[in-house]
Amino acid sequence: MKTHAQLTGSASLADMTKEERSLLLYLEIRAVDHGGLVTTPQMNADDFAIVERWKASGFLEFGRLTWASIQKLRGSTHWVRLSEAAWNLAHEERRARHERLYASKNWETTEEKRLGQN
Repeated sequence: MKTHAQLTGSASLADMTKEERSLLLYLEIRAVDHGGLVTTPQMNADDFAIVERWKASGFLEFGRLTWASIQKLRGSTHWVRLSEAAWNLAHEERRARHERLYASKNWETTEEKRLGQN
């Protein structure tokens, strides 16, 4: 099985651009919450270029739905399927993103208030 570096040319999340990390999380959400159906108005030309590179390397599968499916689904135009490497990296980025956001939280828990923390 190919490593992430072999599949994408990147060895880790640190080697990915912010745009690549964001796109990976968007596609992971579509895979999990929508069964792989993708709506593309949120994607720009750079995103499609990244997807094409990832497709060529085997990092993910991505394609257009048939016209009949597009008419029936009303909104989704494409589909995605992540490789094992993509799933692993998406999970790693999701956890890292949580840590970044939590570290800069602007709210307080009742326990922190009670203990005088923060």
